[in-house]
Amino acid sequence: MTDNRENKFIQNEPVEIALKNYLDILDLEAKVEVIKVEESLGRVSSKAVIAKRSSPSYHSSAMDGIAVRAEKTYGASEVSPIILKSEQDFEYVNTGNPLSPDKDAVIMIEDVFIDEEGNGKIIKSTYPWEHIRTVGEDIVKGELIIPSKHKIRPLDFGSLLNGGIREVEVYKKVKVGILPTGDEIVQSEDLVEVGKIIDSNSLVFKSLVEEMGGIGKIYPVCKDEPQKLSEEIKLALEENDFLIINAGSSAGKKDFTRNIIEELGQVISHGVAMKPGKPTILAKVNNKPVIGIPGYPVSSYISFKTFAEPILSILAGIKIKKDNIEAILSKRIVSSLKYKEIVRMTLGEVNNNWIATPLTRGAGATMSLVKADALLEIPREVEGFEAGSLAKMELLKDVDTIKEKVLIIGSHDLILDYMADLMPLSSGHVGSFGGILALKKEQCHLAPIHLLNEKTGEYNSHLLSKHFEKDTVSLIKGVKRLQGFIVKKANPKNIKSFEDLLRADVSFVNRQRGAGTRQLLDYNLNKLDLDREKIKGYEREFNTHMAVAVAVQSDSADVALGIYSASQAMDLDFVELVYEEYDFAIHNKNLEDERVKDFIRILKSEELKTKLEEIGGYKLDNTGEIIKI
Repeated sequence: MTDNRENKFIQNEPVEIALKNYLDILDLEAKVEVIKVEESLGRVSSKAVIAKRSSPSYHSSAMDGIAVRAEKTYGASEVSPIILKSEQDFEYVNTGNPLSPDKDAVIMIEDVFIDEEGNGKIIKSTYPWEHIRTVGEDIVKGELIIPSKHKIRPLDFGSLLNGGIREVEVYKKVKVGILPTGDEIVQSEDLVEVGKIIDSNSLVFKSLVEEMGGIGKIYPVCKDEPQKLSEEIKLALEENDFLIINAGSSAGKKDFTRNIIEELGQVISHGVAMKPGKPTILAKVNNKPVIGIPGYPVSSYISFKTFAEPILSILAGIKIKKDNIEAILSKRIVSSLKYKEIVRMTLGEVNNNWIATPLTRGAGATMSLVKADALLEIPREVEGFEAGSLAKMELLKDVDTIKEKVLIIGSHDLILDYMADLMPLSSGHVGSFGGILALKKEQCHLAPIHLLNEKTGEYNSHLLSKHFEKDTVSLIKGVKRLQGFIVKKANPKNIKSFEDLLRADVSFVNRQRGAGTRQLLDYNLNKLDLDREKIKGYEREFNTHMAVAVAVQSDSADVALGIYSASQAMDLDFVELVYEEYDFAIHNKNLEDERVKDFIRILKSEELKTKLEEIGGYKLDNTGEIIKI
């Protein structure tokens, strides 16, 4: 079946206005149910829970000992001990035993001397209610045990049960249907092939729903067929309180979501001034919320957090807690005036200052979410933030966890990925010159660099001598790594030299400006008097060695200049050129930082050495040695 209906123009409505209008029209109300206490772990109370009885409900002994009438012990001392007669003046009690009506104190058993006749001698008087748990000492009947909107924890169970509570009224778990759409989407790894994409978004949504106490149900992928999509939406709405439709929310020829929703209910907003996540659909069908979420993974996550999460919080009766932090931006961030933009950030704590570095901003870059420590919101009509400015951002991870990380900004190498598996580490890839700049501004602990002195052939130390005062910085020796041409298997273009990069049949992919690898390329081009403008792809830049290797592996380039380990990771061939020195610059005052000490220990470890020997392309000479500049 074909569908000739055209999608309507996508709006650019401010996010805050779109959300407020949506919630006003939905007029949501949370539902409640009564369940047994033992089934209530993690559930949210819909009203205050009041104790039905006191705890303890009787006066009881708080110690093992003897129960007495306090007045009969007055005057006891070492000089004038008092003898208490068994059964007449005292009775034995264990912790928790109820007290007889005529007893009002307990003496610990170790403070009583029992004679052969069973009488007790005491040398210290007691006072009324000593070592006794009185009625209501823990809980008083009518007292608040837990408030409304409280997430019930294991440690709440004791008080609930002791307070005579056997059932609690909680908010019902919200049932959320998750309907993935698209001819290219598959839900089995066996079906992934060229042109097919695994449905990763649905599991993310389901987990986010369950993290908020709801029940997520993933439906089979609905193909791009209007009639089928309509049927699946109807079914999902019958079975759920809330429906998320993933993909098909834009304005392409196969994006039918808006049209189908309009036939079934009401589209309230389509298109918000947010990047990523612009083509979000906010709708209502059968008086239930329906959200059409874009298909790109990062867009889908941001759209969910912005629009689905507030709805879930209302229906689940919980408050959304967002922890924020202010951090110094390590580099400039530019944004469009048309949208509110959400940027993924890494964080590190350097000299008691929080430093934030932006990650990849593409809507499909799922790893940027995995690596992100925080989200920075750039408001609409703001062009961005300058490097060094202070910006507020929402934390995605625990502050203490982030504080443990050693913050590294500079040149990229796979060694950083391997070290991140062995210790808390956060790295931003801005090239060697970018790392030097970050270190100069004290925005990182370590700056990995590999910059060649074109006059002497030496690496790295010359740069520190130029940019820092004497005796303020050091080099921690890292590794010697093999640089060369990353080429396809069997090197079909027979690329062997820098001269080959200028051939008309060769396409190249470059590292970003400021990268040491870029400098190595330019150095050789200048030395050989080669015109860089004749290199097809010289201006095409990537921030990591893995990124340029992927470009070659995926046939978008024939060759890249990079490191041996990246070529091996992508199962490519490699033309050796030179070993270069990849070291770590640091302010001397940070050498005593425990995170830096841990970094040096890992750098010198046998575990890392073994790993680098396995992948090849590295030499470890004086690794971990500290050279004062």
